[in-house]
Amino acid sequence: MTIRKIGVDTMRKQLTAIIEREGSGYVSLCPELDIASQGETIEEARENLREALELFFETASSNEIQTRLHEEVYVTRLEVAVG
Repeated sequence: MTIRKIGVDTMRKQLTAIIEREGSGYVSLCPELDIASQGETIEEARENLREALELFFETASSNEIQTRLHEEVYVTRLEVAVG
C-alpha cells in the first residue's frame, strides 16, 4: 500500500483491486481490507470498489482500519494438479 499526501487532511492510498467476471457482471475485491463491490462492467466494478473504500475510510475508526488492514498482500498465480 502506498500513501500519498495531497492536502492538509487528505491522503491517497494505493490498494489492490482484483476484478473477476461473475455471471453477466463483475465482482471487485480489495484484499488489503476485505471489501468487495460489483458492477456491470470492469470499470463500473472498479469505480464502485473505489467508492466503497472511500466510504469505509470516511466512516471507520482508526482502530477498525488498523484491525482490518493487511499491509502485505501478494497476488500471484500458481499451478496445481487437478483430477
